[in-house]
Amino acid sequence: MFGKKTSTRKISTTSIWESSRRNIRRRGFGEKIQGNLAAIGAGLVYKALQLFYVAQSPQCPMKIKAAIYGALGYLISPLDLIPDFTPVVGYADDALALGTALLLAQLYITDEVKEQAREKIRSLFGEKVLRKLEEEEA
Repeated sequence: MFGKKTSTRKISTTSIWESSRRNIRRRGFGEKIQGNLAAIGAGLVYKALQLFYVAQSPQCPMKIKAAIYGALGYLISPLDLIPDFTPVVGYADDALALGTALLLAQLYITDEVKEQAREKIRSLFGEKVLRKLEEEEA
């Protein structure tokens, strides 16, 4: 242990970058992202639409509606605790607000509410994205 020479191999960041770049190209990363980007965005929009439609339901209590409208308002507000353009964590506060509202509203999100949200997703993103969303939900 002591007195024993150990070899330290310097790893070039350029070689790591090149290796990663080749692997990403080989796996068709661009095609994967392109195919999933609409579905990723549609998933967030789908949850927001569920909240929007459940807030319009007469069965939803006023306190839950207030939380929902607060979360949806925060989602579209240009003022955030963490600015949306911040890399990696920019939408974390928005996701937290939506997630909290979804937890509070989950008892009131009916199949009818989900269907309304799915129909809106179909009209915004198309049938292909809706099918992918439904596969993920199942």
